[in-house]
Amino acid sequence: MSNALDVDGLEGDGREGKARRLAIESPFLRRMQRRHFFLFNVGPLLGTLAAVGWAFVRPIGALELGLFGVMWLITGLGVSAGYHRFFTHRSFKAPTPVRVALAIMGSMAALGPVISWAAMHRRHHRLADRPGDMHSPNLHGADFGGRVRGLVHAHFTWMLQHEYPNIVHYVPDLLEDRAIVRASRHYQTWVVLGLLVPTAIGALVTRTWEGALAGFLWGGVVRMFVVAQSISALNSILHTLGSRPFQLKDNSRNNPLLGMLIWGEGWHHNHHAFPRSASFALAWYRVDLSYWFIRLLEKLGLATNVIVPTPEQKEARRARAAIKDSNAHLQRNEATHGSQGS
Repeated sequence: MSNALDVDGLEGDGREGKARRLAIESPFLRRMQRRHFFLFNVGPLLGTLAAVGWAFVRPIGALELGLFGVMWLITGLGVSAGYHRFFTHRSFKAPTPVRVALAIMGSMAALGPVISWAAMHRRHHRLADRPGDMHSPNLHGADFGGRVRGLVHAHFTWMLQHEYPNIVHYVPDLLEDRAIVRASRHYQTWVVLGLLVPTAIGALVTRTWEGALAGFLWGGVVRMFVVAQSISALNSILHTLGSRPFQLKDNSRNNPLLGMLIWGEGWHHNHHAFPRSASFALAWYRVDLSYWFIRLLEKLGLATNVIVPTPEQKEARRARAAIKDSNAHLQRNEATHGSQGS
């Protein structure tokens, strides 16, 4: 089995023999990645198609909508508030029971073990929209065909084969948390739990096999499919379309509609401007379900040290963006005048 160095090569302290691989590729990892893709991406897609077909036999009712909504909220908050804001960016502190609960909630979304997910996302921030960013839509050409290929890659196909980040390098803090290491090792157990819970509730409420199947489909596989597509939209849509108030080096974007629909994650450009902020919306009047959830945990004494940027920090970021805009405008004017003069 051969391992390939990532585009950054080696990193170390400058002394021979102390270098560290930042990411690897291998036939074994590619097999694991493809298996995960077909089980937890293609599988839910097929299950969703089956659920839509079955809806013509058993119309969608309160049970289906209720189980879908509750499981969507639980697993979505597990990914957004847990996997993303807590485990990856350390936007707040939490006691062990809350940390484990967040890891389980996020794992039920079937997006990967928490340690792997956090490592990949930290690597994404380090290399956003540059070579080595495993799911950037902006590295496949600037023409129409390249844009389409980039969107498809960022939304789907990157999961079939990608470099795996060195977890010792990217998430040493998580590896020191024994409770989270144990939770991460049982990832597939939590995925199955996310399917069994709505199935059991559907069976208990209706006392029929049809109710159990409705719970499995709508609270399980359909919910899993919708959550996965929502998170994939961060990679594809929110690095392509939307506003950029802070003018960062990467191509991250804000989208208010997705901010409302996917737990506040649609304020993605804000997040790239202030990665450690628990609030992505950065304003009270913008919808950010995960931030509201974190504040609820804080009120209950289950979260502390919630990080948000101060007004001065936000204004400083805006000022830098304004300076960049002004410089770019001057450069365009100089180029225009220069071409006219020649």
